[in-house]
Amino acid sequence: MQLGDVLDSVSLDVATSSIEVTHVDIDSRRCVPGTLFFAMPGVHAHGATFVDDAARHGALAAVSSQPLGAVIPVIVVAESQLHALLAHASSLIVGCPEDELDLIGVTGTNGKTSVTSLVSSLARALGWNGASIGTLTNERTTPDSPELFRTLAHIATGFDAQRSRSVVALEVSSHALDQHRVEGLRFTVTAFTNLGHDHLDYHRTMEEYFSAKAQLFTPEHAKRAVIWCDDPYGLRLADMSSLPVTKVHRSDAKDVEESLQGTIFFWRGHLVNTPLVGDYNVDNSLMAMEILRSLGADESEIATSMADVSGVPGRFELIAAHGFVVIVDYAHTPEGLRRLLGDVRRLIDGGRVITVFGCGGDRDRAKRREMGEVASAHSEITIVTSDNPRSEPPDAIIDAIIEGAVADARVLRMVDRRSAIAEAIRLAEPGDAVVLAGKGHETTQVIGDVVVPFDDRVVARELLK
Repeated sequence: MQLGDVLDSVSLDVATSSIEVTHVDIDSRRCVPGTLFFAMPGVHAHGATFVDDAARHGALAAVSSQPLGAVIPVIVVAESQLHALLAHASSLIVGCPEDELDLIGVTGTNGKTSVTSLVSSLARALGWNGASIGTLTNERTTPDSPELFRTLAHIATGFDAQRSRSVVALEVSSHALDQHRVEGLRFTVTAFTNLGHDHLDYHRTMEEYFSAKAQLFTPEHAKRAVIWCDDPYGLRLADMSSLPVTKVHRSDAKDVEESLQGTIFFWRGHLVNTPLVGDYNVDNSLMAMEILRSLGADESEIATSMADVSGVPGRFELIAAHGFVVIVDYAHTPEGLRRLLGDVRRLIDGGRVITVFGCGGDRDRAKRREMGEVASAHSEITIVTSDNPRSEPPDAIIDAIIEGAVADARVLRMVDRRSAIAEAIRLAEPGDAVVLAGKGHETTQVIGDVVVPFDDRVVARELLK
């Protein structure tokens, strides 16, 4: 496609306009021959620094808000235009896949991955095309525009054209909203799960964090919304949004019966029998079902199809054990951990809870003390270990967590995560539950600048042998 067609709203000279473009990117390392490179402002550096590197990788032209002396043509536009042009070019170059899809945008502190996964799984169970984009599929929770539109195009190519609907559920992070990564997308439905203590290293205050999330609930971004209103921020969002809103409450689930084998409840008068385990998965199920209902699916069919949904990797994932259970979960916020341990306590009915967890380095430090308080208050034994320490000393992170431990709690520290899991399994007795929290589906651990293979599920199974 010629550059003049890709940037059809920008005035170009004849030579520049006729450049053939086959790829769009903002990362010079991902450029290939035929790339249009966008020099975007970044958190740590400006993309203008990397234009020559982009050219060395094959970029034929660049778009920037700054005049640059470069070996390739540089189209200078106002900085306020950059994100919209990037989204337009990224979409156009891969064939505008979003035009053929029902896009669902899910945001919130906890539950994004579970709700998006359930929406796509439930869509497939209903006989529709369904897929999700987020923590389980891409390096970033919400990819940047070029990667996002390429992912949408790849998904759309694999869909069955004979099916009546094609649904793609996208996790939308607060960082993505602040950095305009979903520019150019208009969602059929946007959904809000909750807001809790997280990412305050980036947003500074809860009010700024909420304001970033709230951007998604405007007519520019969506047609309608599904909002969890048992959360005070959700209730506030539902009242302030100008979109048509479906309010969801836990009381929408009637006669809930839970076990380690699954969950049964009634929703809108229909029996729901799902293999999903855990109290918070009732909340996630209610959100997913209301999203599908807002797309026009029949209530009775939605309820019946919940029997066929798939569990989400690393979310209350049960590992086989000998007389006790091992549960792997991604809970990495105070509220997420509190909900998880409350669920475990209720389901094991009398046994002890042994929790292994840590906090990530170079991330929100303010929550560490609270995480230590939650874990120690809701566990008979807490083993504080490493998560992804990154550039921070692991012992310093553990110290900050243990400072929050409640008085007289039994708290151990073991820097090596494998050793911590082994100790938890060694201490477990029949009827107990070992909870491995914080990493969930992750298959690596970041220590310093080294990424090493590490999967809680794999390690637990090896140790249980």
